[in-house]
Amino acid sequence: MSLLKPFSKLPGLNTANILLVENEEQFQQKLADTVVLQEKTVNVNVRLARSLPLPMENEESRPRIDLVVFIIHLTSELSFQSAETSLKYLDPGYFQGKVCFLVTSARNVSVPPERLVSVRKLAASLHCPLLCAEDQTTEGVTTAAHRLLAILKVAAGLVPMATGLYLSTLTRCTVPSDIDQQNFE
Repeated sequence: MSLLKPFSKLPGLNTANILLVENEEQFQQKLADTVVLQEKTVNVNVRLARSLPLPMENEESRPRIDLVVFIIHLTSELSFQSAETSLKYLDPGYFQGKVCFLVTSARNVSVPPERLVSVRKLAASLHCPLLCAEDQTTEGVTTAAHRLLAILKVAAGLVPMATGLYLSTLTRCTVPSDIDQQNFE
């Protein structure tokens, strides 16, 4: 079981590779299809995984992964735990603008608020962006795809004068100091 490293392979010309990691695979395929359909100027390759580490048998032929997206369903505690466990299989170089978290069901009233707080704390501790997405509507999936494509292009080095590290300082999740005082009234 080796670490996934961001700079172990050379980048492809005008190509961006994204890895979507989702334990339950509910939203992953819809999002992957939408990402590929939305982008016309850059060749986008989407890889899907249930968790990390990735299998060793295809390591030589696997392209360089420019962005790793952890999809977390707030309605499932297992989804958060799987993402948290998978993080240890990423090289620290990925946390310089090449990882983001995408949560679904943030507006669902049946979700305990502590789950969103936990994800926010995790994203803030790793200095990673946290995106919220609506996975039940086509517009929500399309909006999430547009946001991911913007981050992916920067992380892949396809946007002049911008780097993933610079973008992550602008978009990283922060946790207010009063987050532990759950006063939502």
